[in-house]
Amino acid sequence: MTWLTRSDWLAAAAITVVLFVVYNTNGREIGSYDSQPTKYAARELLLRGTLSLNHVVGRTPQLAERPAFVTAENGRYRSAYSPVPSIAAAAIVWPIWKAGLLDLRTPWAPTIIAVVAASILTAVTVALAFLTARRFLAARRAAVLAAALGLGTGYWSTVSQTLWQHETAAFGLGLFVLAFATFGTLRRIAVVVAGIGLGIAGTSRPQLAPAIAVLLAGVFFVAGLRSGLITTAIVSVFAAALITVYVRWFGTPFGAIAELEALHPAVHATEQSFNFSAAGFLGLLVSPNRGLLIFTPITLIAIGGIRQALVSGPRSPLIWCLLAAFVQYLFYGAYSVWWGGHTYGPRYMLDVLPLLVPLAAVAVVSIRPRSITGGAAVAALAWSITTAAAGAFFFPHDRWNIDPYDVDRHHERLWQWSDMQILRCWQRGPSPQNFDLFRLNRETQTAR
Repeated sequence: MTWLTRSDWLAAAAITVVLFVVYNTNGREIGSYDSQPTKYAARELLLRGTLSLNHVVGRTPQLAERPAFVTAENGRYRSAYSPVPSIAAAAIVWPIWKAGLLDLRTPWAPTIIAVVAASILTAVTVALAFLTARRFLAARRAAVLAAALGLGTGYWSTVSQTLWQHETAAFGLGLFVLAFATFGTLRRIAVVVAGIGLGIAGTSRPQLAPAIAVLLAGVFFVAGLRSGLITTAIVSVFAAALITVYVRWFGTPFGAIAELEALHPAVHATEQSFNFSAAGFLGLLVSPNRGLLIFTPITLIAIGGIRQALVSGPRSPLIWCLLAAFVQYLFYGAYSVWWGGHTYGPRYMLDVLPLLVPLAAVAVVSIRPRSITGGAAVAALAWSITTAAAGAFFFPHDRWNIDPYDVDRHHERLWQWSDMQILRCWQRGPSPQNFDLFRLNRETQTAR
């Protein structure tokens, strides 16, 4: 990474710290019905050295009724999702626990683990984006691009707010993209880092397999056969480890995916996992209640980098990042539950944002601050930050996903401009759950 200076690394560290603080200013976790076992597994790994959730379900039997808590072949309760984010969170929180700053036996310890780990991983991902952008941009513009990613997208309102899959997968993709941009200068180190990044992303969120396949092909084209084989071998080791765990736990290399997909008729009012219709492809972009361009119009800047990607050809990382993002978009657009369940904004499309960083960077090069394009970019960024902040401080107080009808069963609500989730958030105001963790901390100090 020969283009990076000491000042760049210090700036990346500052970005991480500032975003960590911003992400936690709401003082709470914004979890979901499915994300809960991941944080509990992280606590169990630290406290008892196991990813089993038997102790958790034993203390709260009602959790066994949730689909994300699955009974494995040996009778132990496991998370239906990848254990990789739990392992990553345990590694992040371990020094905090050992320093005596966190009592793992308190009822709110899993929540603290979730918000600390998710916000750190997300903040580091944005810092990696800054370092990647420095390959193409001056430091100030790279910092603005990083701010747009960190504050003007669902990275603030969704990814940083709970431990599940997206935060760890985003970190892995961010690590890969930074390494991918380095292939011309530090190839030997970069191919190893690229493999680790893709391995983390793929095992944290196996749904990223289409993008990962494209990116692996890109490594072969950009760095050559030997480098491609090294990166592929590293990714294969990660994949083999996860498959081994899944076979041991569930008796199948696909883990609990089949059980989760079987819930679609009852939960999501759809009979199949994939449905190739225009609704999904358009909805991911322009649905008034899930569209990326509605909630995060600043991502339009990446379009300006498409021409440069096409001109650069197959030897450039740009074209492969573009192709991987497009293939992943097609995969999610064809998925029958493309709206991502009960969430705020375009949850699935957040997965492709690290891949858009190089494209956005080359586009930013040509933007003049006082031009019409520059003014439009500022307006788009202002709107994007406003909507992201609304999600962080207001959701789910808006109750949009269930009021007046459950969006998982009434899909027409995804297209209602007269009842936009963003506007509902503003109307309902801040969530009463804000600052819960701060209050718990004060109560703990008083009790002591």
